Amino acid sequence: MEAVGFVLPEVATAAGWIASALGRGGRLFYVGAGTSGRLGTLDAAECPPTFGTKPRQVQAVIAGGRRALTRAVEGAEDDTRAGARALRLKRLGAKDVVCGISASATTPFVLGALEHARRRGAKTILVCCNPEARSAPVADVVIAPDTGPELIAGSTRLKAGTATKLVLNALSTAAMVALGKVFRGRMVDVNPLNQKLRVRAERMVAELAELPLPEARALLAKARGQPKVALAMHFGNLTRGQAVRALAEKGLRQLAAAPGKPGRTRAR
Repeated sequence: MEAVGFVLPEVATAAGWIASALGRGGRLFYVGAGTSGRLGTLDAAECPPTFGTKPRQVQAVIAGGRRALTRAVEGAEDDTRAGARALRLKRLGAKDVVCGISASATTPFVLGALEHARRRGAKTILVCCNPEARSAPVADVVIAPDTGPELIAGSTRLKAGTATKLVLNALSTAAMVALGKVFRGRMVDVNPLNQKLRVRAERMVAELAELPLPEARALLAKARGQPKVALAMHFGNLTRGQAVRALAEKGLRQLAAAPGKPGRTRAR
């Protein structure tokens, strides 16, 4: 935790780039090999259910492809051109951000992807645990928590892997907060596709709108299961269509801060 704390300024810079890219229609790509690639895949996979992002917005590229998620694909990380080729297939552009993940900061697959991204004009981030990489011109910003030697020499899935997970969590979460997908500490853009999340969404709306649970449940139903829309309807006394438009124009914080007590939510 302490090592990650020292690199928070770099995390903040990178998260700002990610939020800006996603806000203008760009994408975030995590690129890694082995444990690093799996950690990037995990963070990307959690963004749609947690923050309501579209699957294309945050994507992961792992050396060796899908089969590398569950088993080692030896040699895949050594192919520099494969990293560039993987992003070329994604039609990477200047609106996108590429976050390379490599504990050592030397993985050829990752470096090849970062070089291709820089040629395409995309913002580049390197997350590693090698402080010496801070002075290397491999990315626009290098996030390098100094985790020190591993308990088992060379096993970077240990301290380095834990620090990397924390950094990726911070990057995506801070970016989503900046995009308005978090309100008063709640993930208001959660996609409630199972019973647990449906119950969570109902409680969230009840707490934030200060409504009895049955009223919050009814309001959420009118909002077609979308907590943020339900809250916008409540705070602005709006129909669902009006709430969707108001969220696009103002955002939930501004609607909630409007003077006056909200009236009864319209039925439509």
